[in-house]
Amino acid sequence: MKKLIIHGDPGIRRDAVIEYDGEEYICFSIDRQGDWHGPDRVQMWCTVGSEDEREAFEKREFVPHWLETEGVDAEAIEVIRESGAVA
Repeated sequence: MKKLIIHGDPGIRRDAVIEYDGEEYICFSIDRQGDWHGPDRVQMWCTVGSEDEREAFEKREFVPHWLETEGVDAEAIEVIRESGAVA
């Protein structure tokens, strides 16, 4: 599990499936930052991980401040599924 700060909005929502740096991740939570007072582009602060880590996320069996954090541009993200909602 890790924090992924996406600079820009790739059009994803909670439970989206993305590919970044050759690995597939599920977006367990997304906090949208910067709509009102900057920066130039919105930032999506995502807690991502594998399906095996979902239970640990739901039970909060992790310390958010200790997660590895990476920043990436939205263009570097490949969206596999935009959200968990089934259309």
